[in-house]
Amino acid sequence: MNDALSGLTRRGWAFLAVGGGAIVAAVLAGQRDVLRVGLLLAIVPAISLIVALRSRVRLAASRSVEPPRVSVGERATVHLRLANSARIPTGVLLVEDSIPFTLGARPRFVLDHVWSRFRRDVTYAIDPVVRGRYKVGPLTVRVTDPFGMVELRRAFSDVGTLIVTPTVHPLPAVRLVGEWSGSGESRPRAIAAAGEEDATIRAYRIGDDMRRVHWRATAHHGELMVRREEQPWQSRATILLDTRTTGHTGEGIDSSLEWSVTAAASVGVHLAERGYAVRLATDHGGAVSTNWHDPASGPGDAKVSLLDALAVVQPQRDASVGRWPDLLSGAEAATGLLVGVFGRLTEQEARVVAELRQGSTAALAVVLDVMSWTSLGENNREHVRLTAGVQVLRSAGWNVIVAKRGEHLATLWERLGLQRPAVHAPAPTSAGASSGREAG
Repeated sequence: MNDALSGLTRRGWAFLAVGGGAIVAAVLAGQRDVLRVGLLLAIVPAISLIVALRSRVRLAASRSVEPPRVSVGERATVHLRLANSARIPTGVLLVEDSIPFTLGARPRFVLDHVWSRFRRDVTYAIDPVVRGRYKVGPLTVRVTDPFGMVELRRAFSDVGTLIVTPTVHPLPAVRLVGEWSGSGESRPRAIAAAGEEDATIRAYRIGDDMRRVHWRATAHHGELMVRREEQPWQSRATILLDTRTTGHTGEGIDSSLEWSVTAAASVGVHLAERGYAVRLATDHGGAVSTNWHDPASGPGDAKVSLLDALAVVQPQRDASVGRWPDLLSGAEAATGLLVGVFGRLTEQEARVVAELRQGSTAALAVVLDVMSWTSLGENNREHVRLTAGVQVLRSAGWNVIVAKRGEHLATLWERLGLQRPAVHAPAPTSAGASSGREAG
């Protein structure tokens, strides 16, 4: 009862108070005419309250978000459908949808003349500028009567989801040092360090078909060798994203972390479109994803799962370079292309990163000049630190490019592909390569 009475407006309470007072005075004074006026004043807000309560209960709402996944800067449209199944018309409906402040102001609508069996479709647009996973809703409706006596709120539980993924920049096709072009269903595959021939032959086993004997390899090895059955080899790429708060500077969409996320998304999509199985590794409460985003299920599916993981990446205070070897542990992670997008690195941290290359056929690094994301300008100490870290990586066989604020990722990627192979000691691997493959 108290909840129902709380829906009375000031006008409703005024009518109820005046009507109640008139009724008491009329009874004491024996004035029937005054009694009738008092009853009328008291009944009007009471009837309005009953009608509004019935109307609120019989309201229905549903929603859809189209498309449910957009990238930063793209538009999504929310479709709302309101229906009134009551036989009695209601007054004005004040509709408000709940959305996070990062998606803009809460949309509000006024629907007048809400008659019985009413149905209305309402749409509004969202233009997100910040990536993330957002809840759209719930919807809140305020029901008023034609006399302004009552205002009741009704919240619906229906909630939609909008995923805002990072911006993806198209990258040029370049030859990445250390990769190998494979074949078989037009998809890349990993090849052993000794060459394609060694990857497709093995020692003879009793029961093998003699028609599969590889005579040239037999003469070379001094024992009977046979061709392997065709295996579905596939090129793999691991993208290591630095999310440490100590490694980045700035806030919001202008921070160095946001640039890094965009770079990781662009590289990941670029490689997935060219048949790579891509894995994202980063300190986001551990690893955001330890699974390979396999284009065998469709390049679109691989890109969607990768971008969904990047959409929710946040800066991590407890992240450290020392945990990265654990993120890249495992036999599968030790092979294939390794692409790192790093923020600020000390020389000691760079040495830890340098060792991550073990087993990878190629290791590429995009190291951010974090000071360029500040208004402090050049810092000699930071420049020395950056130069030392880059030199450590290059000495360990990494191909490195330094990224400054305002530089185009496509240009950096092209410069990275044009670099000559870094001089380094061969890393122990069962699936390395000495040739180059075009990534595009």
